[in-house]
Amino acid sequence: MSKEKLKIAIVSGKGGVGKSMLASSLAILLSKEKKIIALDCDVDAPNLAIWLNEDRNWEKKISIFSSLKPKVNHRKCKNCQKCVSKCKFGAMKIVNNRVEINPFLCEGCGLCEVLCPEGAIKMMPVKNGEIRIKRTKYGFVLVSGYLLPGETGSGKVVDEIKSSAESFDYQLMIIDSAPGRGCPVISALKDVDLVILVGEPTLSGFTDLKKVKTVVDHFHIPYFVVVNKWNANINNFKKIKRWAGSNFLGKISYDKRIFEAISRLLPIIETDLPAKEEITKIYQKLKEVLF
Repeated sequence: MSKEKLKIAIVSGKGGVGKSMLASSLAILLSKEKKIIALDCDVDAPNLAIWLNEDRNWEKKISIFSSLKPKVNHRKCKNCQKCVSKCKFGAMKIVNNRVEINPFLCEGCGLCEVLCPEGAIKMMPVKNGEIRIKRTKYGFVLVSGYLLPGETGSGKVVDEIKSSAESFDYQLMIIDSAPGRGCPVISALKDVDLVILVGEPTLSGFTDLKKVKTVVDHFHIPYFVVVNKWNANINNFKKIKRWAGSNFLGKISYDKRIFEAISRLLPIIETDLPAKEEITKIYQKLKEVLF
């Protein structure tokens, strides 16, 4: 791939298949070859910093206001209750003879603003997330975002993360995506040059892997497949490998010591576990494609 700036997204159909483990390890290895930047775009449960043992001493924090929520001007409100009766989410209630909004039920659809005959309800920006930035001990920049509890707009938060990352000089961007096929995944995949699909050899894992591949195919993005815990079910692993064909990039063994390592905040690349050697082989094959 001959581009000045390459973007690689690590994607999985379900959670817990080793996506962040692989993303953190590849970030460390690739930083020895190129100027990289790592993004944690799993904004509902960001943990890339944990896998890197970098979840402290953030150099910069940026508040994100990418969602709108209604605000009631009680001086204008005539208590007609149209907003209360039409709210499909049950977020509008009458409390002490005035309209109140439950922010945890409100989806920010804006219907109440449209319906209010007195113009007493206005959609206002609310803080729905935060971006945290730091330079890691490995020399590359880490950008991590998270969605605040009860807030919406995970895809918009991912857009803000990627936009913030563009202010840095880099040759290669590693994106740790959210699992599944939702809005944050779609946002993470925009403008990406290559996807690494991570799966596990279970029936549900294989099904979810094929589902998320439909999203990758929709954007016409080249992809590779990595199977984590491959030795947990060798027959299913063989099925996935046959399905992947020439797109199969590598495998990582199931090893309880991986959990022990992360509980001690020890990145896999700094261990002597078999997973380190297996990921290094994946990295070597990936290098042949990238450089």
